Amino acid sequence: MTAAYEAAYEVAVRAEARLGEGPTWDARAGHLLWVDILGSRVHTYDPATGRRTVRTTEQHVGAAKPRAGGGLVLNLRDGVGLVDPDGSFRWLRHDPVPGRRGNDAAVAPDGSLWAGTMRYDETPGGGTLTRLTGDGTAVTVLDDVTVSNGTGWSPDGRLMYYIDTPTRRIDVLDHDPATGRVTGRRPLAAVEDGAGFPDGLTVDADGCVWVALWQGGAVRRYTPSGDLDRVIELPVPLVTACAFGGPDLTDLYVTTARAGLESPPPLAGSVFVVPGAGKGVAQPAFAG
Repeated sequence: MTAAYEAAYEVAVRAEARLGEGPTWDARAGHLLWVDILGSRVHTYDPATGRRTVRTTEQHVGAAKPRAGGGLVLNLRDGVGLVDPDGSFRWLRHDPVPGRRGNDAAVAPDGSLWAGTMRYDETPGGGTLTRLTGDGTAVTVLDDVTVSNGTGWSPDGRLMYYIDTPTRRIDVLDHDPATGRVTGRRPLAAVEDGAGFPDGLTVDADGCVWVALWQGGAVRRYTPSGDLDRVIELPVPLVTACAFGGPDLTDLYVTTARAGLESPPPLAGSVFVVPGAGKGVAQPAFAG
């Protein structure tokens, strides 16, 4: 049974991001990381102090994640790069393909980065999902992807959830934590016509999957069996991704976008927060 959840959402960061994406709670720093892909910016936000920072990148940036040794790993247009603790940049994997860019990315329980790509024109099958270890070794996991988006793991690491947005599905795969190998891809749930398209996702401590709905103005929670049991509606149509954060990982942060909207609502492109929405799982840093 679907339950509408009358969430008391708040505006965490009022912004006009063209394509806000990839919220990630950096527990060591005590702040939220998020990106504006088309604005080529990496943002941080500290909810305890309200302090914000912005780093401009040389290319469109699909995702930014903390590194175990400090700094960031970035999923960029032409590959995956590293920002060292001193702020300097270097490539981990330089793999430019004309007309293609990095999109969403996630760090697996073993510290590997799973980086998605897509064509700017969203050519079917033009994207990939690649697993990168800390030394830069790359293995293409999926090579027939259109818009590689949300990726996440069950609390025990034995299931991986994945979204290729135009399929309208949230898929689940068996994941071997020891090797990173995935098998048995199958649908967990599908988003019906008229409700938007699944975009980013996060997995909570109960193993439920929270999914942002592009053109759907909402975040949904699906149980491990694929049942829709919660819907959080937001005042903007382009909801892109979500992640739990805060000291106790109970606050749900949600990024949004305004790109392509003729008359964007006032809060389009802002970051929202739903205090006490659930209980998240601590996210590992990239082991590189």
